[in-house]
Amino acid sequence: MSVEGNSRSGRRPGRSGTREAILDAARVRFAEVGFDRASIRSIATAASVDPALVHHYFGTKQELFTAALEIPIDPDVILARIAAAPLEELGETIIRTVVSVWDSPIGVQAVAAFRTLLSSADPALARAFLLEIVLKDVRVRVDSPPGTGTKRAVLAASQLAGLLVTRKIVPMEPIASMPVEELAAAVGPNIQRYLTGDLT
Repeated sequence: MSVEGNSRSGRRPGRSGTREAILDAARVRFAEVGFDRASIRSIATAASVDPALVHHYFGTKQELFTAALEIPIDPDVILARIAAAPLEELGETIIRTVVSVWDSPIGVQAVAAFRTLLSSADPALARAFLLEIVLKDVRVRVDSPPGTGTKRAVLAASQLAGLLVTRKIVPMEPIASMPVEELAAAVGPNIQRYLTGDLT
C-alpha cells in the first residue's frame, strides 16, 4: 500500500490518545450545539478520526455523552425505571430511583461527577445532559397543557438539585440520613405537582 493510501485523509489511527481526542471534541461539540444536534460525524471530524472509531470506542452517541461527562452510570438504568412508572407515580419514582443511585456504591463517583458538571465554566453541558437526556422523555410525558413540558421538567429538576445538595454535598439532617422510602413519600408529591399539577 502506498504512503498516500496510508495517510489519505490525515485522520488519526486508533492509537493512544485517540480516545481522549474524541472525548475532548465531544465535550466541545455537545456544549456548542447540544446533544440532539451534535452528530457522531461532526465529533469525529473535530477529533480528526473516522466516525467508525467513535463507535468503536464509545458505541452510541448517548454512551459517548455519558463518557464525556465522566458519569459512572449509564443513564438508561435510571431512565428505564422512570419510564416504566405510571404518570401519577412519577414524583415518588424519580426520588426513589435517583436517591438510590446516590446512596449506592457508585454514589460517591456519581455525586462527584454531577458536582463537577454543575460547577463547570460552561453550563451548556449540564443543561444538555438534564434537558436532552435525563428529562427528555419525562418532558414529553408531562406536556399538558401543550407547551408546559419543559417548564414542568425544569421545576422538578430544581427540586432534585436542592435535594442533592442537602443530602450529599452539604449534608443537612434529617434529609442526609432519611431512608429512601421516607424521602420519596415526603418530597415525591412536590415533584409530582410540578410534573402533573396546576402551575398557576
